[in-house]
Amino acid sequence: MTAILATALSTMIGEAVAQERQTAAVKAPADVRSSTPELADYTEKLLFGQVWERPGLSQRDRSVVTVAALIAGGKTAQLTGHLNRALDNGVKPGELAAIITHLAFYSGWPNAISAVTVAKDVFDKRGIARSDLVAAAGERIKLDAESEARRAASVDRAVGDVIPGLATYTNDVLFGDLWRRPDLSPRDRSLVTMSSLIATGEAAQLPFHLSRGIDNGLTRAEISETITHLAFYAGWPKAMSAVPLAKAAFETVKSTAPARKAEGEVEILRSGSQPDSVGAPENFTGKVRVGSRFQRTAPARIGGGIVTFEPGAHTAWHTHPLGQTLIVVTGAGLVQHEGGDIQTMSAGDVVWIPPGVKHWHGASASSGMSHIAIAEAQDGKSVDWLEKVTDEQYRMHHGASQPKMKP
Repeated sequence: MTAILATALSTMIGEAVAQERQTAAVKAPADVRSSTPELADYTEKLLFGQVWERPGLSQRDRSVVTVAALIAGGKTAQLTGHLNRALDNGVKPGELAAIITHLAFYSGWPNAISAVTVAKDVFDKRGIARSDLVAAAGERIKLDAESEARRAASVDRAVGDVIPGLATYTNDVLFGDLWRRPDLSPRDRSLVTMSSLIATGEAAQLPFHLSRGIDNGLTRAEISETITHLAFYAGWPKAMSAVPLAKAAFETVKSTAPARKAEGEVEILRSGSQPDSVGAPENFTGKVRVGSRFQRTAPARIGGGIVTFEPGAHTAWHTHPLGQTLIVVTGAGLVQHEGGDIQTMSAGDVVWIPPGVKHWHGASASSGMSHIAIAEAQDGKSVDWLEKVTDEQYRMHHGASQPKMKP
């Protein structure tokens, strides 16, 4: 009992310390207060008293932006405090390690290696184990195949004939591997990349990554706040140089997006107004259509659509960071979580899959099935696709006589 009480007390004290780190007013260093008192006032009252508290970008994301800017700019003297602040603001140790690795490609190996020295000291003092810094092997994020093919072709046209080695590394390593690593979501990689480009004044690369960031789930408000935040950490000239590029990216999205209702009005996406898409073959077995897609913008996080499976069609194994709800509309289907039995579901059933639970779902062998799939996004990501369900796993419900499905 004494040991239990001691553990509980230790946990409470640790939580209180973390909370104090997050909520206590930031004080400028004594040297700043004594030598440049006006800068100390701006630091306390403006930078941490106002800018860090602005809506539109979470404290976690502000830490991601700040850490990225400091590493890209080689400002390691300020990094210790902001790595600690990032951890207190909910950035995971593995995400910080991934940010440093990502920035080796976007701001150079010397800046990344310099950041490693600072990060190691922070991790050691906080007792963060190496196992918390290493991503699971073999699980790569699947990017949109069509847009990646266009991007790779563009790189080959622009770079391949002149510097073929750079084109190869760009397509095979930078986008073919780094951007697909699961230790940082595509949304966060876009946030880190844009922050580093703005902080280092690399405006030529910014339009592409602004568009990519929007595609990866960053909202106009989040990008706007990122640039505002970076005015204080990279300087006004670099932030102002990013403004016309952001404006062009916003206008491009606006011109290609369907007309939206004014804020506060009810919006109806009419049946048939959006073309159905075919389920990606790497994520589904059999014929699958996805229609009536919906995705709300921040602060909402919900999205989904109506998924229709032909007989025998089903998803690959996958997880959702905040869980998923399925509402079966027609037909008969199957659902299974890892280690559990295959369960049947039929029209009218509501199925809840908890956060992080590995599972698959789809139609039965003899009947098609449609369900409404609803999931919330965490840091711009709502699903992690894993390996395919094997024929043997699917046939467990029907017996050995079930014919094989072609993917």
